[in-house]
Amino acid sequence: MMTGINNCGILGGDHRQIALAEQLAAAGFQGYICGFDGVTFTGNVHKTTLGEMIRLCNIIILPLPVTDDGKHLKMDFSEKKIVLNDEFAEKMRGKRVIGGMMDRLYCTSSVWKQIQTDDYSVREEFAVRNAVPTAEGAIEIAMREYSGTVSGSRCLVAGFGRVGKVLSRMLHGLGAEVTVSARKPADIAWIKSCGYHSVQTENIGGGEYDIIFNTIPALIFDRPVLSSLSGCSLLIDLASAPGGVDYSAAEDTGIRALLAPSLPGRVAPKTAGAIILDTVCHIMEE
Repeated sequence: MMTGINNCGILGGDHRQIALAEQLAAAGFQGYICGFDGVTFTGNVHKTTLGEMIRLCNIIILPLPVTDDGKHLKMDFSEKKIVLNDEFAEKMRGKRVIGGMMDRLYCTSSVWKQIQTDDYSVREEFAVRNAVPTAEGAIEIAMREYSGTVSGSRCLVAGFGRVGKVLSRMLHGLGAEVTVSARKPADIAWIKSCGYHSVQTENIGGGEYDIIFNTIPALIFDRPVLSSLSGCSLLIDLASAPGGVDYSAAEDTGIRALLAPSLPGRVAPKTAGAIILDTVCHIMEE
């Protein structure tokens, strides 16, 4: 577990941070949380103000992403807004600040260069473990939105990164006919060895699929590619915003395209909170 921590503050976030606070308290740490109006906590979780959190806590854990709009802290459970500027950064002097997608925070003030910060979202152990709830969430969407069953459906998984690997395995286990796209010859070899069909990413166009899952954070599904697809009625975009799909073109071609970001926090907040906690522990132990 974490060493060198007296009190830990959780500032802003969503359901993941609620689970994180409860798990932190269960581990015996004194936790303070701010930005969760109307949420009731028990045990060693104490709702507090930003000012008191700054006074009491030596570690501040921020959400993932730290900000949605580049101007305000992500606070899904509060009507109040915390502006991300020099004044906010100055309050964090002398603290260790750990958050997700911290690049967005650094853009709000040059003061962050003088503060000890860490980004848990760029850690490999975080990304690998987060792939599981992401893949499960994607399949949940497919089961809800597709008119047929996943079993027996023709599924394309675009990209063979962490999420692509886990998702293709799960789909195969459900009985789907799985095709996976990749660029590297080594990835194509792995795809074939797993028993999936393979296709070069640049040759995705022209295929026949029922459901497509995109994991590539680049515009892969543009108008020409979408127009060439046959049979596809549902495209689930798992890539980071703005995604990898031309949504206007998808609508014009009759393909229902859904952007599905931050799935772990939406479908498995307890697990997602535990992943954040474990990753923060690893950071503190280094």
